[in-house]
Amino acid sequence: MRDGAAPPEGGGERRAPVSPAVRRLVGRVPLLLIIGGLAFGMAAPPGCTAAPFFAAAPPVAAPLSSLRTTALTALAATLGEIWTVVYRGAAPSRGAAVTEIALVLAVSLLALALHRVVRAGGHPAAVQEAAAAQRAVLPTPPARLAGFAVAARYRGARAASGTGGDLYAVQDTPHGVRLIVGDVRGKGLPAVASAMTVLGAFREAADQEASLEAVAERLERALERERERGEGPDRSEDFATALLAELPAGEPSVLRVLNRGHPAPLLLAPDGGLRELLPAEPGLPLGMSAVGGRTGRPDETFFPAGALLLCFTDGVSAARDLFGRSYHPPGRLRGGRFPGPDVLLDTLVEDVTRHTGGEPADDLALLAVQRPMGE
Repeated sequence: MRDGAAPPEGGGERRAPVSPAVRRLVGRVPLLLIIGGLAFGMAAPPGCTAAPFFAAAPPVAAPLSSLRTTALTALAATLGEIWTVVYRGAAPSRGAAVTEIALVLAVSLLALALHRVVRAGGHPAAVQEAAAAQRAVLPTPPARLAGFAVAARYRGARAASGTGGDLYAVQDTPHGVRLIVGDVRGKGLPAVASAMTVLGAFREAADQEASLEAVAERLERALERERERGEGPDRSEDFATALLAELPAGEPSVLRVLNRGHPAPLLLAPDGGLRELLPAEPGLPLGMSAVGGRTGRPDETFFPAGALLLCFTDGVSAARDLFGRSYHPPGRLRGGRFPGPDVLLDTLVEDVTRHTGGEPADDLALLAVQRPMGE
């Protein structure tokens, strides 16, 4: 989640994070420069050059984009310059034409080197600590649990403003297999600490409580205690979106889902069909019951043999491309056939990466469970 970044320790000055709208606007500049270069090359007299447009595009892309996007920008800029010079006769002589092409090519190579330097030193120590702590509290679940196939993935954000409290857990309990996928408000180590609180409470409550509503209540109380112990004005507003699910013991075809303000999970059938499990009665996020809203109730649905339950945080559904378009998991995955949860999650992470052009702007946490065929 993107709001409520924790204040820096030690009272030092902290720069405000760049808004997503500004980041998207700046991210379009390389494309606009290349388009401008092509337009200028077509409209300008032969003695004029579009080289400044093409030479400027790769360095602008380097600190903002992935290596793939930077390389594609460099290639497009070089090819654009070749096209305007060779085929439009934009240079007054062959020597000038070669010089212009060499200039754009050299700047493109420097931009690729700049990208490596920026990425190597782009994550401050605090972000690395938060990411390492988050990975430590999100262990890889067993590949099989009570007969179900299970897989999980976590991928950290590319910037300090995105590292936060995404969480997941799955365990076999006396009541069946229970799982949680959630996202704690805030960023950095305070959000990771709150995520640890939620996960610790879930591990106990999932074993002890008879219903998902009771599990959610335990998580709510744990967050309230954490909030009371915390310091700073932001801690009084801590909350977490969460998705709780249950596969009851002895009933493999039954799936119960309790949604507390979280992106709806997807149910993928073996034949490529897909259903978005929207809650009949949405509940408020954990930690917000004091405002007097609904806490929601579980929805029960049929879980077909071979089907996959996919749960994810909003780092997936809110991932944006260069033009600001959000990633739409149902539309991207509908019709796909995935032999298992690992293949599904690998495919999804790769597709989100292609959509955003590199590392995500926000954390991604994903959990998938498959009911085996013939059960």
